[in-house]
Amino acid sequence: MARGLAQGRFEKDADPLFREINDSLAFDVRLATQDIAGSAAWARAIHRAGVIDAGELARLESALGDLAGIIARDPSAPGGTGHEDIHSWVEAELVARVGALGKKLHTGRSRNDQVATDLRLWCRGAIDVRLGEVRVAQRSLVSLARRELATAMPGYTHLQRGQPVLLSHWALAYVEMLERDAERLADARRRVNRCPLGSGALAGTAYAIDREALAKDLGFDAPTANSLDAVGDRDFVLETLAAAGTTAVHLSRFAEELVLWCSSEFAFVALDDSVTSGSSLMPQKKNPDALELVRGKCGRVLGSWVSLATTLKGLPLAYNKDMQEDKEPLFDAMGSLSLCLRIVPRVCEGLRVDRARCREAALGGYSNATELADYLVSKGVPFRDAHDATGRIVRRAIELGRRLEEMPIDELRAVAPAIGEDVGGWLTLDSVLSRREVLGGTAPRAVASSLAAWERRLGMV
Repeated sequence: MARGLAQGRFEKDADPLFREINDSLAFDVRLATQDIAGSAAWARAIHRAGVIDAGELARLESALGDLAGIIARDPSAPGGTGHEDIHSWVEAELVARVGALGKKLHTGRSRNDQVATDLRLWCRGAIDVRLGEVRVAQRSLVSLARRELATAMPGYTHLQRGQPVLLSHWALAYVEMLERDAERLADARRRVNRCPLGSGALAGTAYAIDREALAKDLGFDAPTANSLDAVGDRDFVLETLAAAGTTAVHLSRFAEELVLWCSSEFAFVALDDSVTSGSSLMPQKKNPDALELVRGKCGRVLGSWVSLATTLKGLPLAYNKDMQEDKEPLFDAMGSLSLCLRIVPRVCEGLRVDRARCREAALGGYSNATELADYLVSKGVPFRDAHDATGRIVRRAIELGRRLEEMPIDELRAVAPAIGEDVGGWLTLDSVLSRREVLGGTAPRAVASSLAAWERRLGMV
């Protein structure tokens, strides 16, 4: 094959090095199912347009069904056949089965609108699978939250102890993040789900194609509105990568926190052996490799967006061969994100929480200082003055090596005379937690309500 599907214009065969840089079958073989489905829909469209008769349509559909069966049995079957891309493989296989009719199928169609359609079909399917994986990850976090509903731990800002929270409140924070991720992926899917087929190379097709019917046939919401835009557009890939990237960032933050928490310095949690590895030199080590790889793969997903955005930023309309570089970043990013989402439930299910250590840490670091300031406010002290007084009390407590709730009442009153004998009841850990009953707060009743709502929403009850 000299020039793939476009030989007539050329006298010379393609240079082997050109073939190496040009041919895409090695990676666009992943579009085989979509290319076959799009070809079958196109056959029906040109039949409706009077280009082929019913008998020809039946023969094409039968042959395409045979190809679909080959791919179902062995998705890598087209590889190593020497074809330029998946489109040329499908056409060559059709010609081998139905002769010249296989060449007739391409009437009115360009590889430009063909590949754009294939990629949208693949992207739509990948988003749907990722949305399912997000839901499974959310359920695992909700299950962790249910298991640890009574577990108190420090909440952090600047990686310094701030105020106590429930571990379940922490887990539900990631459920909320993943819900926004699901919304972004679903929103991207809306713009993915437009059908470019029938746009031709750039100017539309000269045949009487019912593009509304064609779009419906392939499960799209509608056809694209402008042929130049349809073949030159890869916004849908960029947007999908952006949604995937944000999801990966959230998973990376989740991984980072657990990496810290399972270190000896924190020792809040222990990971199951099944998601860790040992050291080749140090026998005592138990490394959180699964979580570190989630962090690492986040960079790959974000890099895919940057790679494609850089490729597209200077391209004139309509199609340019640079756009062949859209597939590998998309395939890699979605594969990496899938792995990260699917490992979250494994981590959550096997996570062992040291509840006593978490509670002890929640009691330390003067994390009830805000509560003392709020107590002073309840006594009529302006918040800024209460904040200043509490800061001075904390400084004195550090000097004495005591917690706030252990400070003698005389020491407290020396700084803030408004403090009464009832202050102790405000400073206990349970009191600090229970007062945060505002919607979205970390009080046990607020968290329990949020948890129950998520269990209903995710079909867990």
